[in-house]
Amino acid sequence: MRQTGPFGLSEHLERLSKDGDPLEVLEATVDFEHFRPRLVEGLGHGDGS
Repeated sequence: MRQTGPFGLSEHLERLSKDGDPLEVLEATVDFEHFRPRLVEGLGHGDGS
């Protein structure tokens, strides 16, 4: 990804979001909090944030 200036990344992310970022769609579809207890247990740490 080419950045044209200091705000290149943020501008890219704004365009991606406007065009339908697949990760945003996935986040809206899947309740990832459902997996938090297993991840905390498996990783052996977590403060809940």
